[in-house]
Amino acid sequence: MLLRSLLRRGAAAVSAGGGRAPAARPDPPASLASLLLVSRSYAKAKGGGKPAASTSNRGKVRVKDPKGVASEDASASGESAASAGGADEIDAEFEMPTDPLPPTYDPAVDVGPGGRPLFAFTDTFASFSHRGANAYVDFTLDEWKAMLPEGLPAGMMKEFQDTRRCAVMVRESFLDLRDNFRRIVDPAITAKRKETKRQIILDGPRSCGKSIALAMLVHWARTEGWLVFYVPQGKDWTHGGFFYRNTYSDLFDTPVQAGKVLQDFLKYNETRLQQLPCQTFESIPLGEGTGVGMMKGADTVEMPEGSTLYDLIQTGITHSHAAVGVVVRLRKELSHVKDVPVLFAIDQYNSWFTFTEYQEPVTVRSCRSIHAKELTTVNAYRSMLHNDMMVGAFSHSTAVGKLRQELPDVPSDARLLFPRYTVDEAETVCHYYMRQKIIRRESFSEEKWKKIYYLSNGNGSEMRWLAAFI
Repeated sequence: MLLRSLLRRGAAAVSAGGGRAPAARPDPPASLASLLLVSRSYAKAKGGGKPAASTSNRGKVRVKDPKGVASEDASASGESAASAGGADEIDAEFEMPTDPLPPTYDPAVDVGPGGRPLFAFTDTFASFSHRGANAYVDFTLDEWKAMLPEGLPAGMMKEFQDTRRCAVMVRESFLDLRDNFRRIVDPAITAKRKETKRQIILDGPRSCGKSIALAMLVHWARTEGWLVFYVPQGKDWTHGGFFYRNTYSDLFDTPVQAGKVLQDFLKYNETRLQQLPCQTFESIPLGEGTGVGMMKGADTVEMPEGSTLYDLIQTGITHSHAAVGVVVRLRKELSHVKDVPVLFAIDQYNSWFTFTEYQEPVTVRSCRSIHAKELTTVNAYRSMLHNDMMVGAFSHSTAVGKLRQELPDVPSDARLLFPRYTVDEAETVCHYYMRQKIIRRESFSEEKWKKIYYLSNGNGSEMRWLAAFI
């Protein structure tokens, strides 16, 4: 109201002067200056600590228009991903800051607790020993997606988004897991090896880092040249899509999931699969296609001699009738590969021991829930009673109930408890959060980060959430 009255007085003064505005703008009166100051303070308080006129996009990366048409706003302002601190082009919900690290950061001299380097700028996990544990390895998001095109764990993406950097900490528990499989394959270490396990189930409390450790293991194995069958979301095998009962095997086929499994496996391993010949030439049974029913005039498909695993997978992708049969045949073919180490890595492995979302009609008014072991694809890959290297990670955030200690088709000593953060690991994490500005440097102290550690009991996601309150 006061501002309106002042404007009215100014308009009356102009009209009194003959309707002409003064040639030079005089300085605003003290009352108007104080009024503008108060209005800005009120707008800042009402806008959550930010002035109402502050609408800059600092700290965000613009994503290209999916239709290939540049927005008018982007052309007018001239902003791009390169001008936003040189960050890589990433998903819309993932925002990278203009300056992700403090200006004083120096990877050559900046160290963590105990004089250990906080970051190790390497392109592989193989250079780390137990002495070099509790240090961070930094990759770009494009490098992560190139090595794991099947998808990244949700917890890892949340960590990258909150810290605004695609770095992961190399923990001793991960090194133990990596060295276990490396001792099996590397002849130079075999003579000195400790007790090894070819099949491992990663179990432990929620948000203790099982999925991230599994993704890091896949990254390391593929860097070493291994052939890895990686399933980042095992629950997708038992939920969604089309299903039907196969009259020949009396199991349930899911051709939609089978086609996606073949496409994901081909994303990273295409070149290697073109070099591996098929060793089984039995007929592959055909089933119902996705929404098209059974194929008329044919029950099986033959793979000609000289075919490669790439040709086998292309057959399942091209013909949805053969997708489930090709997935089952691929499991047998991978067990016969001897030229390169083969690793099966299954996340959300516990979803293969519970009921699916599928239901089979029993009577007119009742249905029966279908168990995961009744699915053809799960039945072919779930068992660990073989000599192949296989690691599965339990996901308690997507669990449908608790499982018993002894699981069918799993060795009794396969379960490995994955620990929460230790005190040393928590200290390294908090130092990293301070450098990423999640924790204010002036508020950081040893007493405060220890409070975070003991309040969260070493839970990684809870520590990240509590760090902002220091």
